Amino acid sequence: MALDGQAGVVLAADGVKKSYGSVEVLHDIGIEMAEGEFLVLVGPSGCGKSTLLNCIAGLEEITAGRLHIGGRDVTQEPPKDRDIAMVFQSYALYPTMSVGENIGFGMKIRKVPRPQMEEKIREVATLLQIDHLLDRRPSQLSGGQRQRVAMGRALVRDPALFLFDEPLSNLDAKLRVEMRAEIKRLHKRVGASIVYVTHDQIEAMTLASRIMVLKEGHIQQIGTPQEIYDRPANTFVADFMGSPPMNLIPARVVGGEVQVGDVRLAGGAGLPKRVMLGIRPEHLSLAEGAPDLEVRPVMIENTGSESYVSFDLGGVQAVARLAGRIAEDSTERLRLKVAPGALRFFDPETGARLERG
Repeated sequence: MALDGQAGVVLAADGVKKSYGSVEVLHDIGIEMAEGEFLVLVGPSGCGKSTLLNCIAGLEEITAGRLHIGGRDVTQEPPKDRDIAMVFQSYALYPTMSVGENIGFGMKIRKVPRPQMEEKIREVATLLQIDHLLDRRPSQLSGGQRQRVAMGRALVRDPALFLFDEPLSNLDAKLRVEMRAEIKRLHKRVGASIVYVTHDQIEAMTLASRIMVLKEGHIQQIGTPQEIYDRPANTFVADFMGSPPMNLIPARVVGGEVQVGDVRLAGGAGLPKRVMLGIRPEHLSLAEGAPDLEVRPVMIENTGSESYVSFDLGGVQAVARLAGRIAEDSTERLRLKVAPGALRFFDPETGARLERG
């Protein structure tokens, strides 16, 4: 990968590895991130996403490989020289300082002239809709307001790259949704280059221009949210990205059809004899005509506008996400239709996505 001086590439990593003693926690990470991109690192706890972010920030030394930010090799540079700004999970605000003083603290340390500093503080506070809070202390703010202050402290830097480490995980569910929308609006308005770490796949899908899915320090897939959703690279991505996750059911291919238990579905032409069948719950709906499946509910969960119906399919518990309410004590068989082109297939041994031959 040619990293030096690439136009429009704000972050590039080539063969990045990180080890703690004999334990390697990041394995041959390669990234090429365009200017203005919103790249989300997502995966379960312990997958290495925060470690990777800390390596990009310079808070952790990489064991092997190279890192470039803004076309410069920063592999050996300290954090202060990497032209980055970081927003942490904990707000890390100074409790004895006002909101304005917290936002401007970095500029004060860098000895930015006061008039210029005050103008920048006011500009960023207005952008974040906290300009009326500049004289308050952090203890007088809500969680969402504190996170805005932490973001403001990063925004006044105007760096090449913003790094967000699970910034919404300390907020309640309603506030997380509001702040998610706020960050998305801010990105569109400012056009900042952002690397964002989260374990929440809904956050990843709604915020990212591209997503990197990690598992045990290995990249599983990099792509747009739609690519990740429509064409998961393997069963791990299929299971992790989606709410509820994709149904994964062992199946056989017989005469060009996919056989699951005593059910046969069209669409198996060109596939090996044994496959792992993937169907997203939202790609199942109540059939108006001839059904593809007839199932008996094992459990029904109503969310208000939708019902999650669990049922047995080929010896595996599957879920259908259906519009409207269904009585939770219903045991009547349901006639289901599979959305055209919705079936996905994976190798049962490796988990890799299969393409029809």
